[in-house]
Amino acid sequence: MVSSAPICAAMVCAGAAAWLMGGRDRAVRRARLLLADGGTTGPVRPPWEQARAWCRDRLRPEWWCLLAGVVVALIGESFVPVLVGAVGVPLAGRARRARVARHLGEQRIDAVIALCDALAGEVRAGRQPADALLVTARDSGGLGAARAAVVAAARFGGDVPGALGEAAREPGAEGLRGLAACWRVAVDRGAGLATGLERLEGALRAERDQRADLRAQLAGARSTAVLLASLPLLGLLLGTALGADPLRVLLHTGPGLGCLLVGGVLEGAGLWWALRIVRGAEER
Repeated sequence: MVSSAPICAAMVCAGAAAWLMGGRDRAVRRARLLLADGGTTGPVRPPWEQARAWCRDRLRPEWWCLLAGVVVALIGESFVPVLVGAVGVPLAGRARRARVARHLGEQRIDAVIALCDALAGEVRAGRQPADALLVTARDSGGLGAARAAVVAAARFGGDVPGALGEAAREPGAEGLRGLAACWRVAVDRGAGLATGLERLEGALRAERDQRADLRAQLAGARSTAVLLASLPLLGLLLGTALGADPLRVLLHTGPGLGCLLVGGVLEGAGLWWALRIVRGAEER
């Protein structure tokens, strides 16, 4: 039987890491509680709600991989699941950051469409293009971090298309290149800016709807890939229910460790390849 000292040490390290991750914001949360509603902290929540809030505030989703590895290590009396969970933490964190970036990009697309629509309405109402941009850019999130540069260029007669082109480099703000082109044509050739903005807004909206429709059609393929990747876990559960003790074979025998290593590599490669195909289809 494997000594439990490494496992206990891993649990202590995992708990310490989780506590340190949330310690930085502890003072801020305490100040908010003390200063909210004139210094009252409100009704006391039940212990289970406090525990859930504690886990939500201090543990990022990827750290559950390490906690799951610790649980499996205690069940299987082996240090290998802790190592696997530790390897899964950065991978899960990368996937979470990619998902957050994709969500922010989708929000930026909607903000750019709203900016074009509002700017076209202001120009139609009789405002000058620079004044209309100053009004619409004030509350718009489509310009992102470059909003100050765009506003300054519009207010002081600077290079507005150039500033819009810089703002278009952020993910999801690619539609601002079309806005810069419409602005340049309207200023240089005297063309109607409102008409170009309305056409640009319609094109961006159609592209967004097409991308959303394609993502909905590919959701089944993505779900199928994830389901197939979870079948080995189902096999482990069935083996345990039948009394075969698959964890002992996988974690405490040479052939079992070899099968675990090869199977894990093939499993990860297959899931990565399937999801890569799905992402490639979404980007086309």
